[in-house]
Order: sequence, then structure tokens, then C-alpha cells
Amino acid sequence: MQTFSDNITQKRLSFIRQHPLYVSSLHRLEELEKTRIFCRHQTEHLLDVARIAYILNLEGGLGLSRDLIYTAALLHDIGKSRQYEEGIPHETASAALTERILSDMPSDLAFTAEEQLQILTAIRGHRKPRSGAGPLESLLYKSDKMSRTCFACPAEPECNWDSAKKNTEIQL
Repeated sequence: MQTFSDNITQKRLSFIRQHPLYVSSLHRLEELEKTRIFCRHQTEHLLDVARIAYILNLEGGLGLSRDLIYTAALLHDIGKSRQYEEGIPHETASAALTERILSDMPSDLAFTAEEQLQILTAIRGHRKPRSGAGPLESLLYKSDKMSRTCFACPAEPECNWDSAKKNTEIQL
């Protein structure tokens, strides 16, 4: 049985997934990464990050809402096409796109100003750990890195990712 909270979460995620800016950004990214041999930033990756983050949240007793986690994860790489085409760091482009998408959310689904700030801060900070990072930002960073299966990637020897960041084992 779905609870009221589950219903809101589902509606929020559906709104994001169907937003024209999300759809067009994801489609453009898919086109640009069609022949990419390294990690891709498609729906599968976004959902992997969300699921890992939610598990870590539960295991760590962080108390973050599923809405915040899934929203940040679904939107954290949405600006990647702008990085490829315009040289804008994707965390910056993703945050700008996210801000526009969240501002279009109907009032009955909208996140509070504080929640929006948490989501945007997490997206801006998902590439590098920093001292003083909030729980959602730290969680998104860690989950994004854990989602990579470098140990099974045929392109791993050619990857320019720092070897200290590569997942050479299954992360638990």
C-alpha cells in the first residue's frame, strides 16, 4: 500500500522525468555519448546513484528523504551535454538546469527553499569531496563514485580517471 509520502515522491519524480528540459537534456546526452567507451551518464547511471545513495542513507541512519536523494541523483549529471558542447563544468550546468526544473514544479509538489538548496548544493558538489559538505552532498558524491564498475570495464586501462578513484573491487 502506498503512503501519502510515497505518492508525493512518485509525483515529484514523474514531474522531473517528464519535464521538457529534463527530456531534451537527457536525449542530447544520449546522442553525445552514443559511441563513448567510458562511463556513460544515462538513466541507468542516474538510477544506480539514487539506489546506492538511498541504501547508504538507510544503513547510515542519515534520515534523508527519498525525495531529496532521488531528485538529486536523477538531476546530478543532466548538464553533461553542456560540458561536452560548451565546456561548462557539468555540475554547474546540471545545477542551473535543476533550478529551472524545480522552479516549474507545481506548488503542491514543490520542495521547500531549504530542500532546493540541499539538492542544488549536492549537485554542485558531487564531483569533489569538500570539508563541511552536508549529508546529501557527501552522499551523492560517494554514491556517484560507487556506481562505477571499473573492475569490469573493458575501457578501464584507457580511462584517465585517477586510479585512486577507480572501483577496482565491488564496494560494500
